[in-house]
Amino acid sequence: MSLVEATVKSQKGKCAFGHKVGDKIIFDGRSIKGDICYSALMVLLPKVYAMRYGVEFPWSKNKDIICNACPDAENPVVFEIRRIKK
Repeated sequence: MSLVEATVKSQKGKCAFGHKVGDKIIFDGRSIKGDICYSALMVLLPKVYAMRYGVEFPWSKNKDIICNACPDAENPVVFEIRRIKK
C-alpha cells in the first residue's frame, strides 16, 4: 500500500476553513496528518483510498497524481492527490 499526500494547489474566493495553497494532508492508512475540512475530506477520501490500493485513473496523465476540488463551487479549493510508493 502507498502513502497518499494531498496538497492544496489553488484556492479561489474565501475558504471558510482557511485552506491555503501549499497546505498538505498526509494519509498513511492509520491516520490523517494535517488539517482538512470535513467537506473536502468527504470528496477526497474515496480517491485517496483507491490510490492507496493501486487504482489508476484513465484521465490522469500521471498515474500517481490526480486533482480534485472541494464541493464549494463559490470558493473552490483544488487538491493535488499524490501517491507516494513505499
